[in-house]
Amino acid sequence: MKKSMILGAIAALGLAAAPASAETMKFAADVGYAPHVMASPSGGVEGYNVDLTAEIAKRMGVDYEIIDQEWSGIFAGLAAGKYVAIIAPTTVTTERAEKMLFGEPYFEVNYQFLIKKGAPQVEKLEDLKGKTIAVNKGNFYDKWLSEREAEYGWKIERFGKNADAIAAVAAGRADANFAGDTVAGWTAKKNPLVEPSTLVISSGRVGAFAFDPSNAELRAKMEKIVECMKADGTVAKIHEKWTGQKPVEGGAAYKVVPGIGVPGMPGYDETPSGSGC
Repeated sequence: MKKSMILGAIAALGLAAAPASAETMKFAADVGYAPHVMASPSGGVEGYNVDLTAEIAKRMGVDYEIIDQEWSGIFAGLAAGKYVAIIAPTTVTTERAEKMLFGEPYFEVNYQFLIKKGAPQVEKLEDLKGKTIAVNKGNFYDKWLSEREAEYGWKIERFGKNADAIAAVAAGRADANFAGDTVAGWTAKKNPLVEPSTLVISSGRVGAFAFDPSNAELRAKMEKIVECMKADGTVAKIHEKWTGQKPVEGGAAYKVVPGIGVPGMPGYDETPSGSGC
């Protein structure tokens, strides 16, 4: 695990640091997964999920610390109690929900390829037959590619950091990177060597913060805050800031779901959150 990065103040959105408290809450993220959690040129970290976490901590009145943990070991670290929650963008699945608790969903999960600028466009999956695809090792996109590897005949190159997978595409060592559409869109704006594919794949899934089952009380507290952040437009504002586009109208960035967690998934609690939002 790399050295922790303590976030005492966040400049993004003009958010002030949380007031001092007796407890510093530790959260985990795979730093380098743009635009969600990235190293800041001025030190510390920044991004979509960093802004979400900063605002949640501010409204809770707590100090917090973000631990840099590679994705391949992030769930094990949660189970071991190294941090209280995973604030990296985490796709909600039944398999995962059987082992951990998910909070209020805040974004839809869509997939997109990132290719080298000027390379033949990817309009359908068949366009990638026999190609090399770079992906962040162990995440959902890795699994998705693996399940279709035999069908489409692509070669999967796995990297500990998604930033390294993107670098492989920019350098011509891989034909495409596979990740979320927020990642592809943001990266293409920042890196003139790559561009997103015209093919966007809707997964029908959502993303949420993940908690160990022993932290149900914390999940409930954060649930109230996330619901109010949806209701007052904060989540949508953060989404647009980092992706360059507004979230899907009426989608997870706006919709306050009943109960606590993700309806239809293991660990969902029908008890009203009591947020009043």
